[in-house]
Amino acid sequence: MAGGRCGPLWTALLVAWVAALAAAEGPEQALVPAEPSRVQPMTASNWTLVMEGEWMLKFYAPWCPSCQQTDSEWETFAKNGETLQISVGKVDVIQEPGLSGRFFVTTLPAFFHAKDGIFRRYRGPGIFEDLQNYILEKKWQSVEPLTGWKSPASLTMSGMAGLFSISGKIWHLHNYFTVTLGIPAWCSYVFFIIATLVFGLLMGLVLVVISECFYVPLPRNSSEHSEQNQRSEEAQGAEQLQDAEEEKDDSNEEENKDSLLDDEEEKEDLGDEDEAEEEEEVDSVAGGVEEERSDANDQGSLTEASVAQEEVEPEEANGDTLEQPSSAGTEAAEDSLRQRKSQHANKAL
Repeated sequence: MAGGRCGPLWTALLVAWVAALAAAEGPEQALVPAEPSRVQPMTASNWTLVMEGEWMLKFYAPWCPSCQQTDSEWETFAKNGETLQISVGKVDVIQEPGLSGRFFVTTLPAFFHAKDGIFRRYRGPGIFEDLQNYILEKKWQSVEPLTGWKSPASLTMSGMAGLFSISGKIWHLHNYFTVTLGIPAWCSYVFFIIATLVFGLLMGLVLVVISECFYVPLPRNSSEHSEQNQRSEEAQGAEQLQDAEEEKDDSNEEENKDSLLDDEEEKEDLGDEDEAEEEEEVDSVAGGVEEERSDANDQGSLTEASVAQEEVEPEEANGDTLEQPSSAGTEAAEDSLRQRKSQHANKAL
């Protein structure tokens, strides 16, 4: 009986001792600090740190599954940051919408490399080996940097950061209305529409007030003088236009007169040429007629000479007694031929 009663007692003591040991070991384990993260959270207040030195930034969202898959790789990459001589940071786009607008982040996760204020987009996988090779082999030198208005430090990206921050605040306010207060979503939309209209009207009123304050009205005399000057300038312009039109008309008339005179001179020149051609034709016809006449006269004289020779030849055959008269006849015929030729030559001249 005594042994049966001592068994449960010993078991209870053993359980109490184990519990005491566990309680003693618990505070000791709690005193052991967890290893701190080497990834530096970036906000709108400290993001300018990336303008100096070499950095790698990761933009993520807590609800993004692909961002959660690269968390361990990003932590390992940050642990080796000292050996790689690079700083590693991360940006929560839910908490910092202004930074996501400054870097114009449209997809998650998004990685950026910064070297002395020059930013480049890293489009490789978020694996430790690829990130390490990207830094060691300086593959970022072959990537085109973000320059001009795309640079996060530019004025345009600063304005974009302001717009994104305002949109983030509106989204948080919408969640407060719908989730915390339980207001229907359409009521929240109506509220924002009315607020937008009222804000636009107030901005317009402010602009009108500013313009009225800085606008200096001109006196009446100066306004009247300005109107008179405008009228005089308009009258001068009209007179100048009329003078220009009259000059154009005069120049056109002179050109027409010159063209008419040139046409008349050309016609006269053509008439003179026609008359010269007609005279040449008449002279050529007259010369042809005279040549025909001279040819006919020459033929007649030749026929007469031949007839005279035929008459002289039988007389020579009769005897020596008739030789003297025949020679006289031939000489007379030759003289007559010579006279006729000279007459024809004189006519031709």
